[in-house]
Amino acid sequence: MKRTSYYNAVAQVHDQWPIKKALTLSDVDITHPFLTLSRQQVETHIVVYMSPEQNEQLRADGQVSLNAQDDDTGEMHAMKLKWRGSYYNLIGKWGKIVRGKGLDVGQEIQLRWIGGCLHFSVPQHQVVVVPPVRPVAAPLVHDHWPIKKVLTLSDVDINHPFLLLPRRSVEDHILAHWVPQERERLRKEEQVDVNACDYDTGDMHVMKLKWRGNYYNLIGKWANIVRQKGLGVGKEIRLRWSNNCLYFSVLQEHYVPTPSARDNWPIKKALTLSDVDTNHPFLTLPGKAVEDHILFYWTEQGREQLRNERQISLNARDNDTGDLYVMKLKWRGSYYNLIGKWGKIIREKRLHVGTEIKLRWDSGCLIFSVPQ
Repeated sequence: MKRTSYYNAVAQVHDQWPIKKALTLSDVDITHPFLTLSRQQVETHIVVYMSPEQNEQLRADGQVSLNAQDDDTGEMHAMKLKWRGSYYNLIGKWGKIVRGKGLDVGQEIQLRWIGGCLHFSVPQHQVVVVPPVRPVAAPLVHDHWPIKKVLTLSDVDINHPFLLLPRRSVEDHILAHWVPQERERLRKEEQVDVNACDYDTGDMHVMKLKWRGNYYNLIGKWANIVRQKGLGVGKEIRLRWSNNCLYFSVLQEHYVPTPSARDNWPIKKALTLSDVDTNHPFLTLPGKAVEDHILFYWTEQGREQLRNERQISLNARDNDTGDLYVMKLKWRGSYYNLIGKWGKIIREKRLHVGTEIKLRWDSGCLIFSVPQ
């Protein structure tokens, strides 16, 4: 249960729907029925209003039972909210709801927590128009790239070569152009072959797009592309689908390192329920923030050790008290955990949900502060 941006909990009213989501391909797949919900939205608008017993069950079991009411029909369902680390899944009767309401890609679902119950609604007038299947592809222009991503440490790791792409971007800008049979094949086989063209060189590659539930991986020749193009952390890759082919481009000048000044705190995070859990003490930090503002200043040997061993010891200093700690930074793929003395820090600084922590890397040490 982790979140990376500061929030102020807002009191819920009956006519307010704080959580809104356009349904994606995986949300309406009844062979693997679950609704994926944003970690930040769930923790801001659902978890904070649950009973202490429900919060404890969620912490202990990684999932919690709850009642969910369809406000369009009045039907009540016994369901479960499952914590998946960087997001949540609503499971149980979701497949039945998809079939019963005839849900499809692009429809908007609204959710809120009221009176100890999860309420949801899918108003018919809020259906989002989905692009027609296999439209006539517009001419590929050099400055039109709907998918852009700054490469992270895992994206350029040639020992485990794959490019991780956000599910929403892939489904909106790639799968929307596929025929239903191709989308169904991806759902069933979880990966399909695609032609990928390097727009910068004209090289063509046969690759695979692999569905991982909450995201997609581009695999196959990715390690070769990383080596040939000299890709590294911080470079931006751009992608688009045109003429039955996935085009990609990496412009060298798009990489601009961000300097860290002594009075600057480039990493800021509002603490979540899991961040202040002293039974399982760790601070979760977003992958991009760590790689841009911490690993960027490490030696190549240090980054290589972290890649190979998945964790590395470091010095951490409390800027508020001057206390120095020996801790560990653990790589978890798309995010990092700071472990070691974190439980002690929680207790001594009396950290709680919503408190903001600030971090920076300075002179070979991780500096952190929790302003009062």
